[in-house]
Amino acid sequence: MLKKNKEVDSFIENLSSPIKEIATRLREIVFEASPDIQEEIKWGKPSYIENGMVCYIQTAQKHVNFGFYFGATLADKDALLEGTGKKMRHIRVKIIDDIQHDKYIALIQEAIELET
Repeated sequence: MLKKNKEVDSFIENLSSPIKEIATRLREIVFEASPDIQEEIKWGKPSYIENGMVCYIQTAQKHVNFGFYFGATLADKDALLEGTGKKMRHIRVKIIDDIQHDKYIALIQEAIELET
């Protein structure tokens, strides 16, 4: 059973198109990647936790950042992640067609396996 959070439901419901559709699709991919992942609002954005902090969805006016709390330690063999911080990395999604389903699933699963 998916562990969707009512606060995240409300957060996404209040977004405007096309950001709402991008965030909804990313959320679906996160739950597809792991049936055990937990969802909550942390630091003002949907965040996903399993064996520690995994990823987040951060919305802006013209894009969505699909971020990984410990993205700097991920292999990222497809070079999808952006950012220069010590830990966090993100993928900037401007249109829904930019979403790379299988590659995102692999990153989420790798992030879950990290021991943070």
